[in-house]
Amino acid sequence: MHDKSFVPFTKEMIGEYTILIPNMLPMHFKLIVSVMKTYGYNMELLETTGPYIAETGLRYTHNDTCYPAILVIGQFMDALLSGRYDPHKTALIMFQTGGGCRASNYISLIRKALSKAGMEYVPVISFSLAGLEKHSGFRLTLKKLHRMMYAILYGDLLMNLLNQVRPYEDVPGSAQALADSWTRKLGTELGAAKHIRYKKVLQDYRAIVDAFAAIPVHKKDAVKVGIVGEIFVKYSPLANNDLERFIIAEGGQPVVPGLVDFCLYYVYNALLEFTLYRRDFLKHLLFRPIYRLLNQKRDHISRILSESGRFEGLTPFAEVVRSVDGLIHHAVKMGEGWLLTAEMMELARSGCDNIVCTQPFGCLPNHICGKGMMKPLKELCPSLNIVAIDYDAGASRVNQENRLRLMLANALKKQDA
Repeated sequence: MHDKSFVPFTKEMIGEYTILIPNMLPMHFKLIVSVMKTYGYNMELLETTGPYIAETGLRYTHNDTCYPAILVIGQFMDALLSGRYDPHKTALIMFQTGGGCRASNYISLIRKALSKAGMEYVPVISFSLAGLEKHSGFRLTLKKLHRMMYAILYGDLLMNLLNQVRPYEDVPGSAQALADSWTRKLGTELGAAKHIRYKKVLQDYRAIVDAFAAIPVHKKDAVKVGIVGEIFVKYSPLANNDLERFIIAEGGQPVVPGLVDFCLYYVYNALLEFTLYRRDFLKHLLFRPIYRLLNQKRDHISRILSESGRFEGLTPFAEVVRSVDGLIHHAVKMGEGWLLTAEMMELARSGCDNIVCTQPFGCLPNHICGKGMMKPLKELCPSLNIVAIDYDAGASRVNQENRLRLMLANALKKQDA
């Protein structure tokens, strides 16, 4: 039963309301927006940035709320108060996994913020496979999820190629311009196509790889720097102060695990529920083919990257899963859980032993599975150079960047030795 603050998003609101989305992965989310427009939804990705976003969030929620929630609420409230939207014709959407982390409480925090601003009539949609809430005007069907899967796969490929080219491009901005161009093109394709043909998807993959391979580059000894951590802070330029761009500006090459890895982690954990506790057998039967499908799609991207002769492929997800054997149990799945440790281990084994672990200040799962696992990881891989960076509304950007520069200086010293 819903609480009194629940406002349903009804069928009548489709097309009539603008649905605002907080920004975590710009390219991925723009592609998802294109998919949803196919079904009549008028969605808009918020790309506002700057310290005033956190300040706005703090005005409408308490300051011990985790940093991603403060930013999400800040973006939403800034948009609703800006005059750009009619609050009576606007809805908000929040992506949720339904886990035990505070991310599952974002919806209630957003509704409290709306109530504080006198906008309790604004619908807040929970985008969740766990079915946390039901809205007659927003239902996730297999067809919608199938299209979104390709939005995520395309987004991962573009992000991967962008980070492999941008540090070396002869003309600054050329890789980003190409990524933006492909995002628009793929968005149009996903939005217009009645059916997604996988043969066409594979052709797109190869065309994208060839286009990035054609960008003029120069040789440079850039230090590879892996970025892991809490999912929002790891990916969102707003949350991590545009960390990828900072690393490139300091002479490094960012290496960021894809969003499909987190999707596989979510599905793997659902399968593990049955293995460990002998429950949710029907869910287990449903998720097994999904797990195989996602692995297959991910492997195809990896093969095309490797076949190019220019770009590095991806470590098979089965190896990522096995990488934490003896380090942390797979039952540790709160928040990013064992995947956070696995990503650090996989980065180290693939030759990227400089790692930034991004975490919201006070994020318990990240302190355990990220910062707490650094010592055993360094014992296994003595060459690891890891720095944990806390992100918070009150954190000093200068201090964060100085710690990152120190990590990069150590990496360059080790590389030159």
